[in-house]
Amino acid sequence: EVLPVAALHGAGIAYIAERVEALLPDSPPYFEEDALTDRPARFFVSEIIREKVFLYYQKEVPYATEVVVQEFKEEEELIRISANIYVERESQKGILIGHKGAAIKKLGTMARQDIERFFEKKVFLQLFVKVEKEWRSSDRMLRNFGYKLD
Repeated sequence: EVLPVAALHGAGIAYIAERVEALLPDSPPYFEEDALTDRPARFFVSEIIREKVFLYYQKEVPYATEVVVQEFKEEEELIRISANIYVERESQKGILIGHKGAAIKKLGTMARQDIERFFEKKVFLQLFVKVEKEWRSSDRMLRNFGYKLD
C-alpha cells in the first residue's frame, strides 16, 4: 500500500496514523500503566551526575569519568544517595575535586538540585572521586560498569 504524504504541510499524516494503528496487533501491556521507563532510579541519578561533570569540566576529564551509584535509600521525606565518580588518573581526581574541594562541592550542588527536581523530593548526595587506572581499556571494568562488549 502506498500512502501519499506531504510532511511539510501535514497532509496525510492522520491517515497514516490510523492505518498503522489498524495494522498493529493487540497485545498485553509490557509495563504498568503508570511506568514511565524500564530504567531504575540509580540510572537517572548517575546520568544526572555525569551530565553535570560534562557541563562543569571542559577538557578531557569528562571523557574519562564513570559514575556508579553505591547507595540509594529512599526515606519518607528524603533520598540518601552515595555515588562514586571514577577517573583514570590522579591528576583527573585533583581536577574533579578542585582547590579545597570547591569543584566537587559545586558539582554536587548542581547535581543534587536536578535530582531533587527529578524525584520531587529532598536529596542528601555524597560524591566520592576514585581512581581506577585505565578503566576504559579494561574489559573487566567496562563490564562492571554495565557496558556490553559483544
